[in-house]
Amino acid sequence: MERGNETLVREFIFLGFSSLAGLQRLLFVAFLPLYLFTLGTNAIIISTIVLDRALHTPMYFFLAVLSCSETCYTFVIVPKMLVDLLAQKKTISFVGCAIQMFTFLFLGCSHSFLLAAMGYDRYVAICNPLRYTELMGPRVCVGLVAAACACGLTIAQIVTSLVFHLPFLSSNQLHHYFCDISPVLKVASHHSRLSQLVIFMIGVCVLVVPLLLILVSYIRIISAILKIPSSTGRYKAFSTCASHLIVVTVHYGCASFIYLRPKSSYSSSQDTLISVSYTILTPLFNPMIYSLRNQEFKAAFRRVMGQTLYPPH
Repeated sequence: MERGNETLVREFIFLGFSSLAGLQRLLFVAFLPLYLFTLGTNAIIISTIVLDRALHTPMYFFLAVLSCSETCYTFVIVPKMLVDLLAQKKTISFVGCAIQMFTFLFLGCSHSFLLAAMGYDRYVAICNPLRYTELMGPRVCVGLVAAACACGLTIAQIVTSLVFHLPFLSSNQLHHYFCDISPVLKVASHHSRLSQLVIFMIGVCVLVVPLLLILVSYIRIISAILKIPSSTGRYKAFSTCASHLIVVTVHYGCASFIYLRPKSSYSSSQDTLISVSYTILTPLFNPMIYSLRNQEFKAAFRRVMGQTLYPPH
């Protein structure tokens, strides 16, 4: 495959941890148990919600979907990264890179809209408690998840098509450890300003629109909480939202730093560090935030463990 005197890129080489050559085995030893712990905690959350009928509510339905999404999200990136930490040549095929970017964007964008759906769920629970069951029925919950996935799928298709229709004729070295948008665009032979503008505007939609919906939900939630006469009631109402707020802050903080900034401020070392936080550390902490702070979930987990270890005869 040639164009003029240049050969089209058939594969990409990851250079994300190349500056830490002597520490890559140590990073593998550090990241592997963190990844396995993330998989284990998400599996516990999903199985507990499925097995305990007391958790068959909209809030825990969304939490189970979120845990499933994070499990798939990390599976797209982390296993390949772990293998590359031990490999001499860290490569990925052109098609494999496109598939990785598409899947990563699909799950990441769906994640953003799913967090917005969870914010709406908390709004209904606190501001319309008497109509909560009616407004957040099974069809509505499934519909919100399907809409989040449809948005993620559409955005992933558009962005991946725009990026990989560009010519890649010169460098194939990505200063990253997976196929993210900025490092791939950086090695394209030339990229139109229209493509960059469209990708940036899509990033704005994916991050700003769900975040605005969440802010509107929480403005109304806070207003409703302040009207509760007892301090105990206010604390209980706010505690049901605290975990979601923490996850939203971390998710949108990292994503905004990576995707909502001028291309001139691109820094491969900074991006690698931030990407480690949202591909390894954030998925590790999110299950802990949702489960360890939640007394209802911990009680359900104890029930499930009791039924598993000591089944009724």
